[in-house]
Amino acid sequence: MTGVKRNSAQRDKDRARIARAKPNCGICGGPIDYSLRWPDPGCFVVDHIVPLARGGADNLSNKQAAHNIPCNSKKRARDYAPIIRRSGALK
Repeated sequence: MTGVKRNSAQRDKDRARIARAKPNCGICGGPIDYSLRWPDPGCFVVDHIVPLARGGADNLSNKQAAHNIPCNSKKRARDYAPIIRRSGALK
C-alpha cells in the first residue's frame, strides 16, 4: 500500500453510505447483520474491490460491503476470495 494517501473523513463517509444501503456481502453474496460490531466475525466491513495494494482507488466506486471473517480476511489483497459465492439459486 505504498504511496496511497487515504482520507479518513472520506473513508468514514463512504462506510456510512454503504451501511445505510445495507447490501449483501460483495464477496460471498450472503446477508450481513449490520447490528453486529467489531470484532464479531460476521460484522460489516468495507472491502476494496480492487485492493489498494494492487493499484485500486480509495473511492466509493471501488468499495463494497463484506463480512469481517471469513470473507474479507480470506480475500486480503487479492482480486478475489477463495470463497464460493452464494447465488441463492439453490434455496
